[in-house]
Amino acid sequence: MSRERTLDGLAAAAAQGRKGGRPPALDADTLAIARARRARGESITAIAKHLGVGRSTLYRALEGDDRQ
Repeated sequence: MSRERTLDGLAAAAAQGRKGGRPPALDADTLAIARARRARGESITAIAKHLGVGRSTLYRALEGDDRQ
């Protein structure tokens, strides 16, 4: 019963355009800044410190860039 009510509440929230969860640490504009600074050869540590995020967060966000 509790599970059904929870799922109903989540469905109602989704219908209103809301979603749960933690917001992303980096939006598209911030990620573009990080990519530009990385392309200039700046270290991940310096970029992360400037943007106010952790190094691991930045590595995850830039993960696809190194594979191309």
